[in-house]
Amino acid sequence: MPQADGATIRPIQTSGRRDAILESLTDFIVRSNLVPGDQLPPERELMAGLKVGRSSIREAIGHLQALGIVEIKRGSGTYLKRQVSEKTLFMPLSIATQRDGLLQTLEVRRGLEVEASMLAAKRATADDIDKMRAALDAMEAEHLEFGTAGQADLVFHLSIYNASGNPLFEQLLSQMREAFESFFAQPFNRPDFARESFEFHRMLFDAIVAGNPEQARQHTLAILEIVERDIVRMSDEEQQ
Repeated sequence: MPQADGATIRPIQTSGRRDAILESLTDFIVRSNLVPGDQLPPERELMAGLKVGRSSIREAIGHLQALGIVEIKRGSGTYLKRQVSEKTLFMPLSIATQRDGLLQTLEVRRGLEVEASMLAAKRATADDIDKMRAALDAMEAEHLEFGTAGQADLVFHLSIYNASGNPLFEQLLSQMREAFESFFAQPFNRPDFARESFEFHRMLFDAIVAGNPEQARQHTLAILEIVERDIVRMSDEEQQ
């Protein structure tokens, strides 16, 4: 397992505090240069390094798993699933399931995504634009072939959050999406979910490239309005 020279797990100051454990684990992962796919130390080693009990370790690892940061493979160990940094948030999201939870999340996303898109229009670098363009091209190709673009759609939006210049947007919004990871793989088992929003993604990209925050705001709202409409319509159809 790749590690930085002399990287060790630093004991926490207050035994049993989950946030302190999460911060120490993040510090260790960063200093050890772990990347997605790398294995974390075994439970016993974490207990010894952090000087906490097994239940505290399992609670922290379970929280990381719920956030999509690690993956637990039975009989093998715990593996890093996505990159973390010193700025990573470990905010627990308490979200109801299906319709109510989706609509509640959408209300929060609306404010965050509009602001992120407007900031991207002001701050996006040439490298940011290149990444957005590649993500959008991949999304359009997947949409044209399969009629939907779940993961490709997420990658495109994450590229916008990243271009905002504020890492909190990407962390908060990706956590919301991960809370409904199985749902967004194929919403309502319908390939036509939010299909009418497809054209607005290219318009949103063009607005960001043009450095036009107001147009970016309008196109983001148009996308989210279609998403909201389809959540309501398709959940109602499921109940019939």
